[in-house]
Amino acid sequence: MEQQVDVVVVGSGAGALLTAVRAADEGLKVLVVEKAALVGGTSATSGGGIWIPDNHDMPRAGLRDSVETAFRYVKACARGLSSDERILAYVESARHMARYLADIGVPYRCVPRYADYYPGVPGALPGGRTMDPLDFNARRLGAQGLQQMRPTNPGQLIFGRMHINAFEAQSMLAREFKSRFTLLGIMARYFLDYPWRWQTRRDRRLTGGQALVGGLLAALRQRDIPLWLESPLQSLLLEDGQVAGVTVQREGRLQRVRAARAVVLAAGGFERNQAMREQYLPKPTDQAWTATPPGGNTGDAIRAGATAGAALHLMSHTWGAPTLEVPKEDRFRAVFVERSLPGCMVVNRLGRRFVNESCPYPEFQQAMFASHERGEGAVPAWIVFDADFRARYPIGPLMPASAVPDAKLRRSWLGTVYWKDDTLQGLARQIGVDPQGLVASAQRMGEFARSGVDPDFGRGANVFDRYYGDAHVKPNPNLAPIAKAPFYAMKLHPGDIGTKGGLLTDHDARVLDAGGRPIEGLYCIGNNAASVMGPSYPGAGSTLGPAMTFGFRAVARIVGKPVALERTDLLRQPVAEAA
Repeated sequence: MEQQVDVVVVGSGAGALLTAVRAADEGLKVLVVEKAALVGGTSATSGGGIWIPDNHDMPRAGLRDSVETAFRYVKACARGLSSDERILAYVESARHMARYLADIGVPYRCVPRYADYYPGVPGALPGGRTMDPLDFNARRLGAQGLQQMRPTNPGQLIFGRMHINAFEAQSMLAREFKSRFTLLGIMARYFLDYPWRWQTRRDRRLTGGQALVGGLLAALRQRDIPLWLESPLQSLLLEDGQVAGVTVQREGRLQRVRAARAVVLAAGGFERNQAMREQYLPKPTDQAWTATPPGGNTGDAIRAGATAGAALHLMSHTWGAPTLEVPKEDRFRAVFVERSLPGCMVVNRLGRRFVNESCPYPEFQQAMFASHERGEGAVPAWIVFDADFRARYPIGPLMPASAVPDAKLRRSWLGTVYWKDDTLQGLARQIGVDPQGLVASAQRMGEFARSGVDPDFGRGANVFDRYYGDAHVKPNPNLAPIAKAPFYAMKLHPGDIGTKGGLLTDHDARVLDAGGRPIEGLYCIGNNAASVMGPSYPGAGSTLGPAMTFGFRAVARIVGKPVALERTDLLRQPVAEAA
């Protein structure tokens, strides 16, 4: 039996869910189809941040922004690989989308001190554009509803159980005085949360991507929007050159669903498809290195769109991030912030540093590839730290030794998750790097720590680097000696949190063919589409923010009320490119 709706949304991440909710609010009959058995996609395992220029919460924090400033910044970052119209559409509409999120029960607040990722590019701000979701009470979903949602990554939980938001995480990493009381409060609230604790081990207080997806799922359920799980897309229905629906596999058989108005593809990228990685991405490449959930993001919707005539763009780019392996976890962990903490360094096979360890994670990943291509052996690379670092800071699955000493770590982790030796030379031999190079790099780091200046890579010289530094460490919060035994190392791979290439779209998320013409009835958002940010990562939330904003704009176009571009005077004006 053939189903008939107005809009079919493929995927169940943040962009997909917001699009479905917005379409229902516009009076459309919507169906969401999801490949996996759980709701939320990669969004549910993310930090939940959204990058929203000139957002409604900035004035509360005493911050100012403008569409023009944000446009010039993103255009410089995009390096000519995203159209001016798409960039303008994003920076104009993102703030309206953020207000709509609050209206449907998913409020956000700006993070005043979280800087844009490229502080030296004109138009960058020292904080405020990244927004973090307010905590979400899972009681709105109920314990059974929560079980329908994909859990977050273990690395985003305290002791593998308790949620923590961006403000609390930054406070703890910076070792602010109040953070110890914050941690005690989080633990007390979790363990004393009865009767919820009798129903599920999962935390009732959701933060980050869990709060975002939890709020959107609650909004979806309030509107009685049907959601088909375990229903992977098989193909698009094409009639007279336009997309008229989808074919999905459901309950062991093919099911055709006609879409009177549109199909919106929001099913993620292709990072879990090794064949597509080999075809498009820099080498070496391995789907195991990605930090996204296994089983999804295999490029099905990208291939379906290409079969329908869609143009592809940015297919050689990823949202890069260094990752490490933790035994018995189903995916690698991304190493986002620990690299910024003082007392660590990252080296290649020569034992030499090759990057500012505190730089944005996409640039870190690209530096790994560049060093490797020079024959220096940076795939894998090694993050090296000493006993002082180990005592004070978390890294990957290791909590600070002051809380969880080595004696309490799993024995199997020694030599697999971390390596340890009483000397740097001995550590170098264990991990296969040049001992003299490693010793020299550590000595040089000690000199930098004393002077507060890193003349090699400029670590700690900008506001972004310092955000996750340790304010107690002077004169540079990102630099400290690596001198106290024992010494440690962990293996880093050039992983990612998704691919950023996909179907080429216009400023309303309409999919374009090779001639730049819209394919009628087909829209695409999120990592399913080529990123509006081009090859760059302007700030935290540059994936989720555009995914939801272009879903917001797509619905307006679908119902015949497209959102007009306002500052068209900015289009095609030259701006300085990002360095």
